[in-house]
Amino acid sequence: MPLYDTAGHPATGLGPTGFGPLAGIGDEAAPGTDGQLAALHDLGWHAIELRTVDGTAVADLSPAAFGTLTRRLEDAGVSVIAVASGIGNWSRPITGDLAVDLAELDVLAERCAALACRLVRIMSYPNDGLTQTDWADRVLARTAVLADRAERAGLVLVHENCAGWAGDRADRALRLLRAVGSPALRLLFDTGNGVPHGYHAPDMLRELAPYVAHVHIKDGVRAPDGTTAYTLPGEGDADVAACLRILAAHGYTGALSLEPHLAVRPHEGLVRAGEDAGDLFVRAGQALTRLLRGVEAAPSQRGGTA
Repeated sequence: MPLYDTAGHPATGLGPTGFGPLAGIGDEAAPGTDGQLAALHDLGWHAIELRTVDGTAVADLSPAAFGTLTRRLEDAGVSVIAVASGIGNWSRPITGDLAVDLAELDVLAERCAALACRLVRIMSYPNDGLTQTDWADRVLARTAVLADRAERAGLVLVHENCAGWAGDRADRALRLLRAVGSPALRLLFDTGNGVPHGYHAPDMLRELAPYVAHVHIKDGVRAPDGTTAYTLPGEGDADVAACLRILAAHGYTGALSLEPHLAVRPHEGLVRAGEDAGDLFVRAGQALTRLLRGVEAAPSQRGGTA
C-alpha cells in the first residue's frame, strides 16, 4: 500500500512506518491566511504549521486576529500540527531575558489548546560571548524551565537542528534531552539544515531518529562561498530521500511539514510576497509527494536505516 494517495493524504491501514499528514509552514507560501490556505488547497493538503500571519507571530496576534485565524482554519477543514515559536531562535541569544520566552510559551499554551495542537518548535539559543561551558549550562537550565512549564500546559517542545547550542551536533541534542529528562522535550529534524550548517543530514538523523517528534522538509546546495541556494525537495544535497527512509525504518508516524525556503527565509530577511511565493511552495509540495512515492517503492523502505 502506498504511503500517500494522489492528493498527498496518508493512506489508510498503514503499519508503523506510515508517516502522518503532509503539511507546511504557511507563511512560506503567503503572508496572509487566505494565501496560505490557497496553497494547501492546491496541494490537496489539510494540515498547516503556523509561524506568522501577515508578519505577526502567532503569540503576538491580537485576540481578534487570533479568533479570525481559528475560524478560517476550522471553516477550511485545516488542522494545525505545530506552531513555530521564536523561543531560543536565531534572534534570541542566550544572554537575553528568559521572561520573554516564558511569556511567549504562556500565550501559546492557551492558543495551542484552542488550535488542538501540542507541538511548539524551539531552538537552543545562539551564543553571545560566553565560554562553551557557560553557554551549555545556561541552555540546559533554560530548556529545563521551559520544558517544565510546557509539560504542565500539556505541550511538547520540539527542538530544531538549527540555531543554538544543540542545533548542529547530535551529541549536544542528546545531552540536552538527557539533562532535561522531560517527556515535554523532543526533537524536530529539518532535512535541509545540514546544508548551511555543514553536516550530512542522514548521518545526524541516524543518531537522533528515535527521539524525533516532528519533521521539516527542505533541500538545498551549498556554494563555494558558503551561501546556500535552496531547491525543490530531492534536487539538492540534503539527501532528503535517505532521511525519509531512516525515519520510516524507525517507525516515525508524525507529520512532514514543508519549509522550502524558496521565497521566505526570515533569518535572512527574505520575504517574497505575491503569487510566485505560493507557486514555489506548491511546486515544492508536489516534489515532496513525488519523492515520497519513490521512497515507498525503494527496497530499503522497511528494515534498515538507509
